[in-house]
Amino acid sequence: MPSDPTILAFDTSAAHCAAALLLGGEIVASRAEAMSRGQAERLMPLLEELLAQAGCTWSDLDAIGVGIGPGNFTGIRISVSAARGLALGLDTPVVGVSGFDALTKLSDENQLPCIAAPRDQVYVQVPGSKPSLMPKSEAEALGPLFSCQDPEKQVQAIARLTAERWHDVSEPPAPLYVRPADAAPSRDVSPVLLDE
Repeated sequence: MPSDPTILAFDTSAAHCAAALLLGGEIVASRAEAMSRGQAERLMPLLEELLAQAGCTWSDLDAIGVGIGPGNFTGIRISVSAARGLALGLDTPVVGVSGFDALTKLSDENQLPCIAAPRDQVYVQVPGSKPSLMPKSEAEALGPLFSCQDPEKQVQAIARLTAERWHDVSEPPAPLYVRPADAAPSRDVSPVLLDE
């Protein structure tokens, strides 16, 4: 196993499509594009552009890193599904990295990573506890908060964490959902099926 692996990382857990390529222990290409829709259509071309920029191909990858959330349900599903598909197609390990872990890599030791959520709320994970969703004012009472408004820095942190963890991957990545979906199943009564 190479000591300086080639890692492709990406994240679509918020209103962006972000990717980074780590090669020889250095980020050689990264990009983040703001978008509220269209991540599914943009993700694969963006990844191919990053690989081409660095003169790499899919077969050069040692591992893939993916942001698993918390964040936008659809965005998380897009990137986790893409990562799992690439892992199968390329026979390459894939590492799921939570937004909390990526922010911890970027923050000071005494700061509590938080991720913006709808309705003036934030996702936080107090050390030793499960992630939770709470009003921002309530989270501020826990101590100094750290959030990152730069998805490019965050996806670079995902790439670096993947380089540290890819040897120990045993399970495919799974989305980190902290709250239930806003959409609810239909309450309409299902139609009666008739046998012929």
